[in-house]
Amino acid sequence: MKAHLRALSLLVLTSLGTPAWSETLLVDRTRDPASNLPVRGLTTAQVEARFGAPAQRLEPRGGQKRQWPTINRWVYPDFTVYFEKNKVIDVVANKASPNEVGPKPPIR
Repeated sequence: MKAHLRALSLLVLTSLGTPAWSETLLVDRTRDPASNLPVRGLTTAQVEARFGAPAQRLEPRGGQKRQWPTINRWVYPDFTVYFEKNKVIDVVANKASPNEVGPKPPIR
């Protein structure tokens, strides 16, 4: 019994001595309730009125068939907005720094 207690106490003591480290994940930054991102359903005019002109408007994707809608993408410094027709369908946060763990850059 004493051997088990010694092993357990030794295990606890060694785990307390290890340094703690953490990474800033893109997911953590986007879960912040203060993050100011467009919401689903806004129109292109509403997004442009609220956030200004995008830094870049990427070429549309899709639309080859009727069931494949054309997707437009606007790139802002902190996020990329995806539109179907003229409505927001998704917003993806861009990496804040090269060391941040997050999604790959958009296909151009």
